[in-house]
Amino acid sequence: MTVQPHKPLPAAFDLNGKHALITGGAGLLGIEHACALVETGAVIVLTDLDENLLDQAVIEIRSRFPESIIHSWKMDVTDKASILSVSERLRESDIDLDILINNAAIDSKVDEHGNIENGGRFEDFELDDWQAQVDVGLTGAFLCSQVFGPPMAVREQGVILNIASDLSVIAPDQRIYRQEDLPENEQQKKAVTYSVIKTGLLGLTRYLAAYWGEQGVRVNALSPGGIQTSQSDAFVTRLTNLIPAGRMARKNEYASAVQFLCSDASQFMTGQNIVMDGGRSII
Repeated sequence: MTVQPHKPLPAAFDLNGKHALITGGAGLLGIEHACALVETGAVIVLTDLDENLLDQAVIEIRSRFPESIIHSWKMDVTDKASILSVSERLRESDIDLDILINNAAIDSKVDEHGNIENGGRFEDFELDDWQAQVDVGLTGAFLCSQVFGPPMAVREQGVILNIASDLSVIAPDQRIYRQEDLPENEQQKKAVTYSVIKTGLLGLTRYLAAYWGEQGVRVNALSPGGIQTSQSDAFVTRLTNLIPAGRMARKNEYASAVQFLCSDASQFMTGQNIVMDGGRSII
């Protein structure tokens, strides 16, 4: 069999010289989004609240892509003054932002024992927790778009990508979080906030796509399914039984979608939501 020689990426995917800002950049998917864009030539502005985690994220990205160009700046997406400070740093560095990825979120992660971090039963969910999670995952995307979007509109080019979730189009199936040794009134639950926030991101996506459409700013959403990390075997089994593909996602499987949505390869797509969940949301 003849093996075809390796070909460079199609020109439409080329992001050489483009600048992309990623919120929540020190998280699992934030790092993967950065690697996806570095691979296609982008310069990364990685932002997060935790500077130590940011430093670790930069080390990991550069271990995979030694020639990558990365700026890592502390930014609080819930604080407009913090976002404006980063905007000013961009201006001082003569950086025109081409891509914004609204990735920051507080998730209800499942650990190796089946416990849910940042979870909570609806009846007992505290208003302060609701507000804190909405502030990061939804208001943060609103504020970042409000600060970084208008300069894109002035230049009549730019991309905003909102990272949603399969739970933007389906409700959490609380059965997958069940622990057999607990009575019903003590069962842990996926928090109400996560799916509400991710659904809200789709509304923000459509609104901004229509608002800035004539100014050449495209706004889309990507809705990943669950990524297998260190969750309990029982949780993984329950969830994979709901996924036609028969498994959870690998952390790097969303890279090509990010490259597509952030490049000219998707230049006639705006206001849309790409769901990549192994088919979970179709049944």
